[in-house]
Amino acid sequence: MSNEYVTLAHGAGGKQTSELIEKVFKAHFANPQFTADDAAVLNIGTERLAFTTDGFVVSPIEFAGGNIGKLSVCGTVNDLACMGAKPLYMTCAFVIEEGFPLDKLEEIAAAMEKTADEAGVKIVAGDTKVAGKGQVDKVFITTTGIGRILDNARTSGAYAKPGDAVIVSGDVGRHGCTILLARDEFGIEADVSSDCAPLWNTVERMYQATDNIHVIRDATRGGVGTVLYEIAGQSGAGICLEAEKIPVADEVKGVCGMLGLEPLYLACEGRLVIFAPESEAEKIVSALRECPYSKNAAVIGRVTAENTGKVIMKTEIGAETLLPQPSGELLPRIC
Repeated sequence: MSNEYVTLAHGAGGKQTSELIEKVFKAHFANPQFTADDAAVLNIGTERLAFTTDGFVVSPIEFAGGNIGKLSVCGTVNDLACMGAKPLYMTCAFVIEEGFPLDKLEEIAAAMEKTADEAGVKIVAGDTKVAGKGQVDKVFITTTGIGRILDNARTSGAYAKPGDAVIVSGDVGRHGCTILLARDEFGIEADVSSDCAPLWNTVERMYQATDNIHVIRDATRGGVGTVLYEIAGQSGAGICLEAEKIPVADEVKGVCGMLGLEPLYLACEGRLVIFAPESEAEKIVSALRECPYSKNAAVIGRVTAENTGKVIMKTEIGAETLLPQPSGELLPRIC
């Protein structure tokens, strides 16, 4: 019998999370539709549908730029959008701690309603459970979503190819930094708010510019760095980043500098990582900059045939260094 136990690191989105999925869940659940991408692709009749589920346990449940309700809708519609799917319907399940204020619960529901309206998705069913005091921390939400994939959309982390440009839709690390500050554990004051936003309209605009897009991912747990390692592993390619091109807000840089954190490993909740042929990069970036949540989109690197499965960082002085694969507890409970 194994004497290993689940730790917070298993939920942080890094190496231990990948190992947990591989050794436990994939080992028992594997089937032709089981996916390493943000949503499964299901062929139902003549339709291609994207299907996803996600749990939200963020602490604190309210933060600058949103709350757990907004986060739960954004996380689900963004996972569908990353497959090129228009979000159609969602369900939600609440686990609520005994004694949780009803007015706070209504604020969460109102945020979900507002975000769902913006995303064009309908919440059509759900479930409610109340746990005893101390059995759950305030409120946890689980959501499931389904969407119709655009006819011209074919995306997967396995599709990244040498010669692809690596694009981010905006500055990185904002959500993780916001949650860190909201906990007030370090006495740091900075004007940072979460990038939490629904991104289907952003993805749709990209596809209006070009359908030659290989990968779309939202950089949530573990941030952009973790996503890049996942894609490098799925595709068997290498990734080379240019440090000076990675957009990071000054206030996030300042907090990371004080605490010794790498912004690439801080969570985002409104940022996409896109891989597409270099010839398409300018069109994609231009389309992104027309959208409200991606005005500082940028090309930050390229896919290479060398250094397979690794992410290399080219520094401001031209040196190349290996970006270490994330491991251990990054920031617990950021989504």
